[in-house]
Amino acid sequence: MNIVLIGSGGREHAFAHAIAKSQHLSHLYILPGNPGTAQLGTNVRIDTNQFDAVGQFCIEQQIDLVVVGPEEPLVKGLRDYFEADTMLSKIAFIGPGKDGAIMEGSKDWSKLFMQKYHIPTAAYQTFTAETIQEGFKYIQNHSLPIVLKADGLAAGKGVLILNSHEEALKEFEEMLLNSKFGNAGNKVVIEEFLSGIECSVFVLSDGNTYKILPVAKDYKRIGEGDTGLNTGGMGALSPVPFADDAFMQKVETRIVIPTIEGLKKEGIQYKGFIFIGLIKVNNEPYVIEYNCRMGDPETEVVLPRIQSDMLELLSATANGTLANILLQINPQHAATVMLVAKGYPEAYEKGTEISGLEEIKQSIVYHAGTSINEMGTLVCNGGRIMAVTSLAPNLQEAITLSNKAANQIQFTNKYYRTDIGFEFNSNQ
Repeated sequence: MNIVLIGSGGREHAFAHAIAKSQHLSHLYILPGNPGTAQLGTNVRIDTNQFDAVGQFCIEQQIDLVVVGPEEPLVKGLRDYFEADTMLSKIAFIGPGKDGAIMEGSKDWSKLFMQKYHIPTAAYQTFTAETIQEGFKYIQNHSLPIVLKADGLAAGKGVLILNSHEEALKEFEEMLLNSKFGNAGNKVVIEEFLSGIECSVFVLSDGNTYKILPVAKDYKRIGEGDTGLNTGGMGALSPVPFADDAFMQKVETRIVIPTIEGLKKEGIQYKGFIFIGLIKVNNEPYVIEYNCRMGDPETEVVLPRIQSDMLELLSATANGTLANILLQINPQHAATVMLVAKGYPEAYEKGTEISGLEEIKQSIVYHAGTSINEMGTLVCNGGRIMAVTSLAPNLQEAITLSNKAANQIQFTNKYYRTDIGFEFNSNQ
């Protein structure tokens, strides 16, 4: 099979790593990819928001399957573009159309969907510039903390948790009247704050049936002990100690099944990944958000634990035969540690040389924000530089191996959290 994988981060490197193992692979193209994916296939510099260029490439290279990593092309309708074209519609495609990607593209839509299908989530109301006065009153009478969410895609920055009514009123006005998050904030969801512990559940659906993939937990805060600013993710682990069989039974019965059935009732044929951000409150699962793709850095701990042939799994998803596939999971624990540039998630330096990768023997290194400079040297080219993943019989050993490898990789002003999994790790 000839495959196109869309994306350029650590998530896509993890997908490329899994796909490259498949006995069914003929050639893997990554659009645009990174120096890590270049070792597993052919990187192609195409703007993936230029759908005509993506489509033309797929026709020229006789592509059999397209796998979309990030959310933006899905929310913008890449699948719909393919389905509307006679030749492109014959290519198998992993990722929902616009009608399914709205689960991530609009928080208001997803909250209405959860309400309609009785899926447990935080209480909320949605406001626009036209209803801002009602919003002010709602905030003034709301318990603290208050959660404000921009309705649309805001590059992971559109959620604010505020501890005073004054602050909430100010930010609410900034979002609706001063376009703090651009068009993403044309609607603002005001939500009840839920206190508990979070995890990420990933579901693969072929539009009718589903498979629940390994559960993961990621660490968003920049600082040790979950302190400081939110980031795109500083590390992750899988499995999650508190997501036991009893908890996951509740998740499947109350959340996964109603979500899949709800999509079908809405007339949405969803073929791809559903990322369900959950919070466990008093042993009960609640949905924080839906995403229409895999998470990052959770993908870097989920995919290494999947032992089934990745292309068999993806092909069955695309052609509606997922029920026939046996999903085999590695019982080992996976832990990933994200190496970032000093200053991230705010201003950081680019272009610093990376070394030490040849020393890594027991871990997998996934490239995220890297590039090759004009001298042919691997350099930093982003805030999150690399994800280091290790598999081991227990969580403590996996974390230790990833921290060891993170220490061996060298670049100026490197930073990483040494305490990933701290709440479960008896050695820390």
